Amino acid sequence: RGISSDQRPKRPLTAYLRFVIDNRPAFREKNPEASNLELVKKLAGAWKELPASQKQVYEEARKTDWKRYGEQMAAYKAQLTPAQAVALKEERRKQLAKRRSIRAKRELNLLGKPKRARSGFNIFLSENFQESEGISPVAKLKKVIDMWQKLSASQKQPYLQLAEDDKVRYENEMKSWEAKMVELGREDLVRSKRQRLKKKPAETAKQAETAKASSGGNKAKLKLKKSEE
Repeated sequence: RGISSDQRPKRPLTAYLRFVIDNRPAFREKNPEASNLELVKKLAGAWKELPASQKQVYEEARKTDWKRYGEQMAAYKAQLTPAQAVALKEERRKQLAKRRSIRAKRELNLLGKPKRARSGFNIFLSENFQESEGISPVAKLKKVIDMWQKLSASQKQPYLQLAEDDKVRYENEMKSWEAKMVELGREDLVRSKRQRLKKKPAETAKQAETAKASSGGNKAKLKLKKSEE
């Protein structure tokens, strides 16, 4: 209580980031039409060509701040109770997990991973959200949910059929994308067989029932054979 991870000392910037912060305004002034990405590329190129003696200035500043950071962290941890230390460690773990998740999503977008199949309700929502009554997005969403729940089975059927078609689209695109990922050496992004089976629970259940029935039949035959012997 009274302690937050926001009070935790901030890690020092790298030498490169210090260079970027110092030089970005001048680069922006010289290249007013450049996009942020183009500007970053120019700064990265300038850093690469910077003489070692000038890079050393930024590196020394980093080392000085890193030493100060160590002292600040020691003082910060010293004021924590065991319970606070555990709570802040857990908060830190969640923050890092969230960052990793965001980075992973960005990478998948860059690699062109197909968008997941939409449900019948999602398709209905996209068609009716803007026109639904409500001032706030939450109010609009609640209105659409209410509209969906009031639809009859026959009225929902077209949306459910579109959802089934979208599942086929998603599976076909995923197969092509996963084949491409294997070629690129990114087998870690390919779904496992277990995940694929989860996509067809009804089929899997049917196969399990058939196997169970077959197994039961075999056991019965074996018992009958033993009794005859």
